[in-house]
Amino acid sequence: MSFPLSKKNFDVVVVGAGPAGSMAAKYAALGGVDVLFIDRKREIGTPVQCAGFTPEASEIENLIPGMTLPREMKKIPKHCIRAKTKTQRLYSPDLKIKEFDVSGYVLDRHLFDAELAEQATFEGAELLCGTSVRSVLSGSTKYTVRLSGVFGKTDVTTKVIIGADGPSSFIGKTFGLTHGGGDESDSDAAPNPAGYERGIGFEYRMTDVDIDTDSLEMFFGNKYVPGGYIWIFPEGEGKANVGIGLRHSLCTENLSARDFLNRFMQEHPIAAEKLKGGKIVSVHGGVIPVSGAPSRTATNSVMVAGDAAGHVMATNGGGIPFAAAAGKIAGDVAAEAVLDEKCGRGLSVASYEQRWRSEFGDALDASVQARKLMDKFLVSDKRINAAFRLLPADKLKEMQCGNISPSVKKGLSLLLK
Repeated sequence: MSFPLSKKNFDVVVVGAGPAGSMAAKYAALGGVDVLFIDRKREIGTPVQCAGFTPEASEIENLIPGMTLPREMKKIPKHCIRAKTKTQRLYSPDLKIKEFDVSGYVLDRHLFDAELAEQATFEGAELLCGTSVRSVLSGSTKYTVRLSGVFGKTDVTTKVIIGADGPSSFIGKTFGLTHGGGDESDSDAAPNPAGYERGIGFEYRMTDVDIDTDSLEMFFGNKYVPGGYIWIFPEGEGKANVGIGLRHSLCTENLSARDFLNRFMQEHPIAAEKLKGGKIVSVHGGVIPVSGAPSRTATNSVMVAGDAAGHVMATNGGGIPFAAAAGKIAGDVAAEAVLDEKCGRGLSVASYEQRWRSEFGDALDASVQARKLMDKFLVSDKRINAAFRLLPADKLKEMQCGNISPSVKKGLSLLLK
């Protein structure tokens, strides 16, 4: 079968059709330029690699005042929402509980990602699913992007490339937009400079469980989840997403994420009762970047966004709002740059870096520093329990966004002595 494309020459090529990529494609198309976005998945949104929770826009804008969320995150289609949440409940290793209000949504990521991709196509962007980038060749004024997939092989040209292709971004490695920089195009392995950290996420979707339908629950303790947390997110009556996020650098036992999660479900004094008799209907997993953004996320004509750019809250792994916001900025900047070039003013996407960093860069940086401080507690149940006793619920909520006041930091530092 021949490639189902209307043309082979585009102004913008977006690699990846998750929230960042679809938003970039949509807003570049709205800006009046020719856009192609591609994804290696044959069906957008599958396999799912995320638990799907996102706070309401008002929650995010309250905790990160400088951030402007796109309208797609302010009015999420009802058919993409599995559950609405009102509270978040944290359990310490000694089973003490801290609870605070969190208004948000547990999304059906399959439907949500598909919805955003469809919106981009409605605005004129062309989509190729089941297609991967084999290589990128640089020319004097354009790139040649070599594609391969279910439709065969072809080449397209473009002036601007947006990499929204996940934490192991091919585009990021090709153009040195990674932690450590450099041209990593000849290696399938992500660069791993000193201090660079990734988490592992592994989760089950379950039915026939006895959970609170409007509460997010998070559990801590080294027996079950060294260096991270386990979650139970509601997905409707009797349904839940049960998952684990951890880093092997903090593990003291040679067990997989699956092994730790299974132990938790069978042995945790509270959770085992909630999940008793539950049935697993699907299994998902993925990589979570938790080291913040690299020093550069753009060249003169290439940008990376979403997980590819480390646009993830390092303290809890949340990234949907940041991916959507960064994608919109990348799309806007790409369209502006192409139109400037057509008017003889030259082509540059350098403003992308400044725009996203001014909106939420400080929050991401703060979350990395907060994660590093939290790591010192996560290695010890005794320290976690002490921190729970010290911190009121509202401070724990703020810490998830990297907001640690000087008084809280001082108190935590005293606990480490």
